[in-house]
Amino acid sequence: MEPSEIQGRSWFALAAGVLAVVVLVSLAVTVLLGNQVSGILSTVGASVGGPYGPGTVVQDDSGDDESDGDDGSEDGSEDGSEDGSDDFDQAVPGGVVAAAPRDDLLIIKNGNLTLKVDDIKAAVAAATAQVAGVGGYTSGSDRSGTGRDATATVIFRIPSARWDDALAAMYGLGIEVLLEHSTTEDVTSRVVDLEARITNLRVTEQALQAIMDQATVIKDVLTVQAELTVTRGRIEQLTAEQLQLEERAAYSTLAVTFVLEPAPVLVEQQAGFDPATEVDAASASLVGIFQGLTKAGIWFGIVWLPVIGGLLLVLGIVLLAKRRLRPRVVAG
Repeated sequence: MEPSEIQGRSWFALAAGVLAVVVLVSLAVTVLLGNQVSGILSTVGASVGGPYGPGTVVQDDSGDDESDGDDGSEDGSEDGSEDGSDDFDQAVPGGVVAAAPRDDLLIIKNGNLTLKVDDIKAAVAAATAQVAGVGGYTSGSDRSGTGRDATATVIFRIPSARWDDALAAMYGLGIEVLLEHSTTEDVTSRVVDLEARITNLRVTEQALQAIMDQATVIKDVLTVQAELTVTRGRIEQLTAEQLQLEERAAYSTLAVTFVLEPAPVLVEQQAGFDPATEVDAASASLVGIFQGLTKAGIWFGIVWLPVIGGLLLVLGIVLLAKRRLRPRVVAG
């Protein structure tokens, strides 16, 4: 056999061996990964959100760690977190995981409440004690009216976390809730914006301070000092605004108005009738009439009587003169 033929057969045997190895490896991969491939293909064309709607995350209780272990995490979670919850930590029935409520929101709450009570003074004292019990305080009050028309309005500042507890306590103080109104305002974005602006202004302040430290010309020093003063004033203004928003979000405002229950009509009529008062009123009216007549008589005697007498005298003189000047008729 020639050397060329021997060499060709060797290359053929080597190629056949490599092909056999490739086939065996392919079969092994197909057997090992067949389940995973079929599982992936089964999801093609399915809804993105699953059976619970778009964006819903469903817990996998099948316990198949092999299919979830490709990312190297302990429990096969997609992001490799320790609990595999994908930033969701509240589960609801059915395996659906709901997003946890955010605790970094800044919400300003304002409310108005009108209560009908038996005793305004006692109700105000009880409300003040209830608010103090939840960590709040009284920021203002106003009282007006007397008797059954008396009202009192007290403004409370209540920790936002205890808002519902304070409202429940207020409900228990009144006979009836006549009015309830509340509003909320999310100021989280405003506070974040203020923080960013303050940070930028502080960087500007540091740069101006560095320039001022190196300035040698008086004109340049005065110019930089003016800019530095404006920048610091702006920082103080924005910081005060930020603190005000944070304080309003930390302590909500609740204005509570206390009113008395109206008395029955018969009781009001009986309470409004006083014989002594009526006698005094009638006597005063009679005295007023006599005083009016006396005043009119005095004016008539002093002013109008002389005027009328003078007019009558002038009239009499005129009539007498006309009678004397009338021509006499002589009888024939």
